[in-house]
Amino acid sequence: MDARHLSDRLVRVAKFVPKNARLADIGSDHAYLPAYLAINKIISYAVAGEVAKGPYENAVTEINIERLDHMIMPRLANGLKAIKLDDNIDTITIAGMGGPLIKDIFTADLEKLTGVRRLIIQPNVGQKLIREWLMDHSYQIIDEDIVEDDHHVYEIIVAEKVNTKMSYSILDLKYGPKLRIEQSDVFKAKWHKQMEKKRKVLKNFEAANKVPIDKKMILEVDIKEIEEMLG
Repeated sequence: MDARHLSDRLVRVAKFVPKNARLADIGSDHAYLPAYLAINKIISYAVAGEVAKGPYENAVTEINIERLDHMIMPRLANGLKAIKLDDNIDTITIAGMGGPLIKDIFTADLEKLTGVRRLIIQPNVGQKLIREWLMDHSYQIIDEDIVEDDHHVYEIIVAEKVNTKMSYSILDLKYGPKLRIEQSDVFKAKWHKQMEKKRKVLKNFEAANKVPIDKKMILEVDIKEIEEMLG
């Protein structure tokens, strides 16, 4: 992978970045995503933020190789602290981190989200936690995607700030308000796999001498919920 050939996961993230966006890519690593967007004339400006020195230096190298140092600013900083007021950032991407860490990044520097119109988030785990945070902070989930890349399944959540309080159901938060309606093949495969895992655990419980009743009931409820959700 390089700035001209992204992984399937990052290509899906890139498609949600608006034309002429001023982007902050947090946890940018090699800055492949902002460099790709710049090369393809999608963004007008970008900050590539990295908290670790090694990935930051990788980003600097990639930006220089592609001669994009006039458009992409690499910054060694923790989370949203990479963003400066005069960057006028309107779009933020965070891809490849866990949901709890992404939530902490947003919560630690809420003021940096002022003026940001769109969040594009690809959490490796903890998708429900991210959706809850978005709901609690008046962000509307305008789109979602799910992709299998290198034997892993990734969900992408796209949200925009609104003036009204958002309300999502438990099913929306767990499975995604867009994903559970659209039910792509990747989505169905993911949740069929999860359901089978739960059934195996339940079967092991039933074969055990001492059955943990509370855990057994939770599994039964979860399995039924997934079955009904998949229709």
